[in-house]
Amino acid sequence: MTGLNLGSIINWIGLFGIAVFAISGSLEAARKEMDILGFLLIGSVTGLGGGTLRDLLLGATPVYWVQQPEMVMICLVASVVTYFMAPYLASRYRALIWMDAIGLATFCITGTAIALNQGVAPLIAVCMGVMSATFGGIIRDVLCAESLVLSSRELYVTAAVAGASAYLLLRLASVGETVATLGAFAVGFGLRSAAILFGLKLPRYRCPDT
Repeated sequence: MTGLNLGSIINWIGLFGIAVFAISGSLEAARKEMDILGFLLIGSVTGLGGGTLRDLLLGATPVYWVQQPEMVMICLVASVVTYFMAPYLASRYRALIWMDAIGLATFCITGTAIALNQGVAPLIAVCMGVMSATFGGIIRDVLCAESLVLSSRELYVTAAVAGASAYLLLRLASVGETVATLGAFAVGFGLRSAAILFGLKLPRYRCPDT
């Protein structure tokens, strides 16, 4: 697969992930009964936050959305659409969880792919994928004064690590970008979905009795 095709695939996946995360942020704004400007703010920082952190850590400045303003427009449009559609969702919280799961599975792939294309070590590429997938949700929860998604009992960061690692391994196996992307998405989204549906979680540390 040529570099042009690879870049095109990563770009389209990134656009999809930004839109989905913007929707998840806007759904949280709906739960908080914010006005339209609140939707725009929360949707935008959720959609762009993870990629912004990734670019800053990789030294890729100006960050991607400064050079590609259509990314910001996607967040704004997604937020406005969600503002008008949210009243018709029977359970905004369930919709938020599933939109976040899709965004997580998407961004762990794009973050890893962009980092690999920057020439960083494989471990760092996976770290960038995990940060891209989780940081937007963290900002959303902080701004909305919600319990951090990282403190959720179900697997969350683990799903991002699994998806990013799967993408890396498939890329190293030279199976082709399409197979690597679909396989990694299946791993990340599948694990997060199983966590949501069945309450899968890692054992937590417990302080010893004093």
